[in-house]
Amino acid sequence: MQFTTTPLFGGAITVRLPSTYTDASQIRQIPSHQEVYLDSGGYSSIVTEILEYVDEPSDEAALQYHFADLVDGCGDETSVVDDDEQKGVVRMERLPNNPVRTLTFLQTPPTPPSHPTRKTPEFTYIHLLLLRLKDQATDIIIQINTPHYANEYEKPSEAGAETELMRESKAVRDEILKSFEIREWGLFGGE
Repeated sequence: MQFTTTPLFGGAITVRLPSTYTDASQIRQIPSHQEVYLDSGGYSSIVTEILEYVDEPSDEAALQYHFADLVDGCGDETSVVDDDEQKGVVRMERLPNNPVRTLTFLQTPPTPPSHPTRKTPEFTYIHLLLLRLKDQATDIIIQINTPHYANEYEKPSEAGAETELMRESKAVRDEILKSFEIREWGLFGGE
């Protein structure tokens, strides 16, 4: 997989994303607090969102707050696959002093689908990354969404094993953790 340094929010942030991903704002309107990139060779997407800092007792509680905000009321069944508590401390290499929390989960739409005329994935594999910028009163959420459509991905030979799409999304997550960099702190109204 090839990665390209990609400017976000007018270049105030840079991150290395897969070179096959394109800026969704070229084809549809995106809110100014979001950057959305779509895989031109598949269905995956990466959403980076700047949000107000959530004042919770811990960074883990803030992650759970944002997670609940994403999944509550969506109608999908949600199951957590992995969180950073299971694998130890997670850091963004270029922002080593800022807390980062991660969560990986599956969303499975109801059967039958709530929109029978719309193409619906069997499930979507999602990485949720939360970067906390307390001094800037900001939380940055990054979502890596990898839908799995019937007959469009190779099922693993063993039950519970990862698909190739899941392994690719982990490589994307890892590259984001290595390369995400804030170049203009003024984006957050300070410094």
